[in-house]
Amino acid sequence: SLSLSDVLNGFNARDVGVRIFADFASSWQWIVAGLVIAMLVSLLFLLLLRFLAGILVWVLIIGVLAVGAFGIWYCYNEYMSLADSSLTYNSVGFTTNVNVYLQIRDTWLAFLSVVCLCVSVCGGTSFMSFGVSDPPITRLVPHDRPTAVPPTQQSSAFMIILSVVEGILLLVLIFLRTRILIAIALIKESSKAVGHMMSTLSYPLVTFVMLLVCVSYWGITALYLATSGAPVYNVVALNTSQGDCRSVTGNQTCDPLAFNSTRYSTCPSARCVFIKYNTEGLFQRNIFNLQIYNVIAFLWCVNFVIALGQCTLAGAFASYYWAFHKPADIPTFPLISSFMRALRYHVGSLAFGALILTLIQLVRIFLEYIDHKCRAAQNPCARFLMCCLKCCFWCLEKFIKFLNRNAYIMIALYGKNFCVSAKNAFLLLMRNILRVVVLDKVTDLLLFFGKLLVVGGVGKWNPVDLTVVVGAYLIAHGFFSVYNMCVDTLFLCFLEDLERNDGSAEKPYYMSKSLMKILNKKNKQPKN
Repeated sequence: SLSLSDVLNGFNARDVGVRIFADFASSWQWIVAGLVIAMLVSLLFLLLLRFLAGILVWVLIIGVLAVGAFGIWYCYNEYMSLADSSLTYNSVGFTTNVNVYLQIRDTWLAFLSVVCLCVSVCGGTSFMSFGVSDPPITRLVPHDRPTAVPPTQQSSAFMIILSVVEGILLLVLIFLRTRILIAIALIKESSKAVGHMMSTLSYPLVTFVMLLVCVSYWGITALYLATSGAPVYNVVALNTSQGDCRSVTGNQTCDPLAFNSTRYSTCPSARCVFIKYNTEGLFQRNIFNLQIYNVIAFLWCVNFVIALGQCTLAGAFASYYWAFHKPADIPTFPLISSFMRALRYHVGSLAFGALILTLIQLVRIFLEYIDHKCRAAQNPCARFLMCCLKCCFWCLEKFIKFLNRNAYIMIALYGKNFCVSAKNAFLLLMRNILRVVVLDKVTDLLLFFGKLLVVGGVGKWNPVDLTVVVGAYLIAHGFFSVYNMCVDTLFLCFLEDLERNDGSAEKPYYMSKSLMKILNKKNKQPKN
């Protein structure tokens, strides 16, 4: 059998690199064409949402429920058809034949749980899924001897529970239909906003360039710190079997420019070889601390660039919403104006929000470092505690990102500092929590379908080249991230519009006519 060294020796990285370069050179036209098609499909999808958002949302919601119901029915039938099967995972073991696992009842029970979990997540509610290895339900009979309930009764009970969950989801949809209509109207309005401000779709390129600068600066600084100090060269015998190399101990320093191998005539393989960089001195002894500072600066800069992008887009889309006569009242260059306002007035607030997120990310990195170092201890209690801490800080990071995103929108709206904006955004969202959940779920479902459409279409057109598929996903993600920011901004503006204005001549609503129709609101005509 081949050893690992044989495999590594047979793997010629240069040949692989030459082949990859040759593939790119021969098919770069198709790669560029695929990426252009992905960009056009993403743009067309966002613009068509102005007309097709309602149809797509309802088709996707009903489709998810229908597919979930069919999955429950199909998995239940397969589960019942294997009632007499005695196969278990322990008896089958590990095999590459997937069909063998489909003959195990617990496999279909697991599929039932997964299908219901996916349907409940897409429907905006959640429930406790049943484990695939739960013990059978028991009942007491005379002589206190536990007897297992027949599998048919267990399956019927499980099926009833899943059917009840499906029915609850349908009732939730009926109860939230008005809020779903509001979400659809906001999605349509977002498509109009993007259509009137096409320059916003190019902003991810600006963010990418700034992030590339941050990564380059971090890499160059880290490399400079790692190579600081004078290089140390020692005389080393490359092959001790040639001649008498006992005098070459490897501790003798040398100068590679002035090294003369004739001084070691008894050891022909003696060479002046680089060993390390000098670690003596105050600066060199604090290299590790300086690398930590470099990582902190890198995370802070990355989070600041992302915050600047969110605040810039929020300011541009907010100028669209608060234009009473659209598109006549929209500023001439909304994106550039918003970018300049963010740089002139909001840099401190954005940096403060980025710093908070950076500190939490540093804690997560520190926990990962401790977990990596202490993994060999294999202490169940310590592993459980570490898992809980990592989970808590992961949730905290997600919450801070959500809060920062909405705080930056409020900063773009009112120009107040970070703390005040974060508090106002949080309270505003909590007063409209149901609308927040519905809009978030509907938008996520719609944009997920859009990404599948773009990536799947380009992948089907050119299924061989993985580069095109990855590039199509990144392009779709960039376009849809702008659109998602537009939806969030218009949503907060909509909530502010509802609380600040009453439809009078002095305080008219700025929302679209479709939103006013859904909420049964209208602007009063000014008296002559």
